[in-house]
Amino acid sequence: MPRQYFGTDGIRGEVGQSPMTVDFALRLASAAAKVLVPEGGSVLIGKDTRVSGYMFESALEAGFVASGVDVLLTGPLPTPAVAYLTRSLSADFGVVISASHNPYYDNGIKFFDRDGEKFSDELEEAIEHHLADKPITRSSKSLGQAKHVSSARVDYQNFCKGMIPEGMNFSNLKVVVDASHGAGYKVVPRVIADLGAEVIPVGCSPNGRNINDGCGSLRPDLLMLTVVGVRADLGIALDGDGDRVVMVDQDGTLIDGDGLLYILTRDRLEQGTLRGPVVGTVMSNLGLEVALRDLGVDFKRASVGDRHVLAMLKANGGILGGETSGHLICLDRTTTGDGLVTALQVLTMMMRTGTSLKKLVSGMERFPQAMRNVKVENRVDLEAEPTIIKAVGEVESTLGDRGRVVLRASGTEPVIRVMVEGESADTVDALAERLADSVRIAVGA
Repeated sequence: MPRQYFGTDGIRGEVGQSPMTVDFALRLASAAAKVLVPEGGSVLIGKDTRVSGYMFESALEAGFVASGVDVLLTGPLPTPAVAYLTRSLSADFGVVISASHNPYYDNGIKFFDRDGEKFSDELEEAIEHHLADKPITRSSKSLGQAKHVSSARVDYQNFCKGMIPEGMNFSNLKVVVDASHGAGYKVVPRVIADLGAEVIPVGCSPNGRNINDGCGSLRPDLLMLTVVGVRADLGIALDGDGDRVVMVDQDGTLIDGDGLLYILTRDRLEQGTLRGPVVGTVMSNLGLEVALRDLGVDFKRASVGDRHVLAMLKANGGILGGETSGHLICLDRTTTGDGLVTALQVLTMMMRTGTSLKKLVSGMERFPQAMRNVKVENRVDLEAEPTIIKAVGEVESTLGDRGRVVLRASGTEPVIRVMVEGESADTVDALAERLADSVRIAVGA
C-alpha cells in the first residue's frame, strides 16, 4: 500500500494544514505506539527551534503517554543528537519534530528506531494503517510518564568531542559558526569553543520564526562574507535540524557536500581506515568521481536521498557517503547524517596535517553543471519516450566521457529536472537548454 503521509524524510507540511495539525500528531503518536510498543515502552522526543515545535511536542507527548509509553523530552537538539540519544538512553524509538531546511511556517515529524536509524518503508506503512483509529487512552495505572532529560545536550556534546584524538585541540583556529537559527544553535558553537577554537557565531539566535531565514547551509552568503570580514580560518553552516553542513574556506569560497566528502575520503585513506566504496548520488559532481578515481577509490551513485545513500553503503560494506547538499553519512562514527560530526572530522584533518581547508579540497576540480526544471502535468516515463532518449543520446555523444546527463522526476514538485555536466560552462549551459526544450516538446509543456 503506498504511503499517504510519510515522504522521503518523515512527514512534513505547512503548519495548520493537513497533516501538520495537532489532532494528526495525537493520532500519529497513538498509531506509532500501537505498532512499535503495544505493551508499552519509551520514546525520546527532540525538536528544532520553530515556534510550532512546542505545540507538536505537547500533542505527541499526550498521545504517547495516553498509550502507555514513557516520554523522554530533550528540548531543541539536532536531529542526529536524537538518533544518538535514542541509542545511548536505550529508548525504544526516537521522534524529531523538524522540517529541516524548510521555512519556519512548515514543520515535520520523523522517526528513528532503537539503533538510531530511520524507519523502513514497511514500518511507516504499518503506522499509516492505524492513523484512522481512535487514539488510545489507557487507565491511570497504565499511563506512561513524561520527563525532561536534563543531560541530553551535554551528553551529545561529549559524544561529539570524544571523536577528537586525545591531546588535540583547535586553539589556533578562528571559526565562524552559522547554525541557521536552528537546532544546533547551542551545541555547535559550544563544542567547537570547548575544543579551543575562537568562535564567531552567526545564525545562533533563534526566535521561533527565523530558522533558515537568510542563513545556514542553503543560504551561506552571510557566512562567506563574515569569514572574510573577520579574517577567520573557515566557516561552518548547518541547516535547521543540523544534519547537513557546508563549509567556507579563508577566502570565502563555499565547499559543499561533494568537497567535504572528498576531504573525508582522503582522511580515511591516509589513516588506512577506508572500507568499501564511497557513495554519492546521481547529482554528485563529476569532479568528485574523477578525483576519487585518481585516488584509486571506488565511487558509486545512489538515487537522491540519504536513505538511498545509506542503503547502498550497507549493501556494499562502505562507511562514507553523502549528498551535494552536505548531508554526509560516516558509518564509522554514527548512524545518520550529522553536520557537527562531519565538521569536526574536517577540522581534525586540518590540525593533523597542518593544512588549510582550501588546500585540503584543492585536489578536487568541480565540473560546471547546468540545471533546468521542466514543469509537467502528469508523470512521464522518461525511459520510454523516444524523443527524449534520442535527445539524451545526442548530448551524451557531445560530452563524451568528460560529462554526464541526468534526467529525473522530482519527488516533491511537478517537474522534470534536467542536469548537464561537463568541462565547459558555456557548453553545458547550451546543452542543458537544448535538452530541456526536447523534454518540453515530448511532454507537451
